[in-house]
Amino acid sequence: MPAHVSILPSGHDFSIDGPDSILEGALHAGVPLNYGCSGGNCGLCKARLVSGQVRKTRHHDYVLTEAEKSQGYVLMCSNAAVTDVEIEADVAGGVHDIPLQQIAARVKSITALNPDMALLHLQTPRTNRLRFLAGQSVMLRLGGAVSGVLPIASCPCDDRNLLFHVPRRPGNVFLDHLFSRLASNDIVDIEGPQGEFILHEKSSRPLCFIAFDTGFAPVKSLIEHALSLDASEAIFFYWIGSDERSIYLPNIGRAWADALDNFHYTELAAGYDLASLTEKSGEMLKTMLQGIAEGCHEIRNGDIYIAGQEQAVRAAAQFFVGMGVSNVRVFATGW
Repeated sequence: MPAHVSILPSGHDFSIDGPDSILEGALHAGVPLNYGCSGGNCGLCKARLVSGQVRKTRHHDYVLTEAEKSQGYVLMCSNAAVTDVEIEADVAGGVHDIPLQQIAARVKSITALNPDMALLHLQTPRTNRLRFLAGQSVMLRLGGAVSGVLPIASCPCDDRNLLFHVPRRPGNVFLDHLFSRLASNDIVDIEGPQGEFILHEKSSRPLCFIAFDTGFAPVKSLIEHALSLDASEAIFFYWIGSDERSIYLPNIGRAWADALDNFHYTELAAGYDLASLTEKSGEMLKTMLQGIAEGCHEIRNGDIYIAGQEQAVRAAAQFFVGMGVSNVRVFATGW
């Protein structure tokens, strides 16, 4: 039988079905508990068991004092719930609660998705995983000489396996190195996370995501986090590409829409460069956004998340605010 876990004082709750530790169950459910190594060494996931029973599932090197043991403290990374439990633990309330981290990760794979886009998979050490919030970015350093910032394209629920979408951009030394010269088992230094483009979890409004080209990377992370929360709100995802090839992973959105009744996916090819809007293409983009707004009335009452090229993101944010959406419900990140 699944065990129900309640977190105090935040009020988060989730179920664990299987051998997952309390920490693993929380991450899979999208609950950002405080933790560090996740391997029983640092003690940052120490929490007080208020009620219920837990079972130690693995040895940990961190030593709890006798006073802590008598008060019910356990390490969430090393204990599983035997019954329904209440745990007193810290939960990240925002980006200010996530520490800056420096991690040497290894290239697990780099796969070409099309001639202009690659998927980079970095894997951190088991004892030094990256803690981040969905939608955030990190700086990647290559050999200490070349560096750049990329959004994380994966969910915080898997903090060891980090995905990045790498576009081919001639003349960009960082992206050229990632795209053409990086190989399996190479070491990439990660510094971060950074950025405030995160999901506002307490909202009960419909969620609308708009990704322009590679804006799909942080949007994918946000959507996966929203799905892990098992929210009942309707989710609308629009992927707008400069051309058809710019929508480089269409099967992900289609799979979400096929599997979930409340998920709606639309892909649109603009037919012009979204990174360099002219007066004419800017008007064409507004017309496309008007069509989205007219076809999805929930947008006016929803939270809108927009990511991608700076010009397109700015134009979209201004459009939705201009049609009456409160600017506190429009969240945007551009580059």
